[in-house]
Amino acid sequence: MDRKHSTQMLGEMKLFASFSAAEQRYIRRSLDVGLMRGDATACWSRNSAEAASIEAQARRYCMLDLIRACVPDDDSPEEAEAFLASLITLSVPDLKEGKLASFDAYRFLYERLVCAEARPWLVSAFCAAAAQPGIHPELRKQLLQSIPVMDVIAAGWSIRAPLFYPEWVEKVPEAVT
Repeated sequence: MDRKHSTQMLGEMKLFASFSAAEQRYIRRSLDVGLMRGDATACWSRNSAEAASIEAQARRYCMLDLIRACVPDDDSPEEAEAFLASLITLSVPDLKEGKLASFDAYRFLYERLVCAEARPWLVSAFCAAAAQPGIHPELRKQLLQSIPVMDVIAAGWSIRAPLFYPEWVEKVPEAVT
């Protein structure tokens, strides 16, 4: 791995480390579900309610292939319509759960679930999803206030693919000496 990629990966790891434990857990779980990395229900569910939530998430994430195929090549509203509508629909339940408390956490997850080329559209999708009436008003306020101004006014976005994809780490029993 060259220096540029090493720096990028360390930056992504640092960003991930800045998220709360609940955000980190939800991102890892969602990546397992969305990228089909093993049996997410067996790995992540701690009770029947969480198992049902993961199964519902897996059904929603079946849309990911369609969404990836619809990423617009330019900023044409006609091209963006199907993509954004699907992305917003997929995003609302993830935000509604309250486990993603900021735009940074949302972007971290969705640029990995969808693709780096989706970055320019993530602010729009996040705003629309966070503003839905089904999101609790206090959570809605928190989510919308978490959007950095620089992301809103950015003149361009990197399409460099993410390098760091956090995964489940088994607990290692302590050695008895």
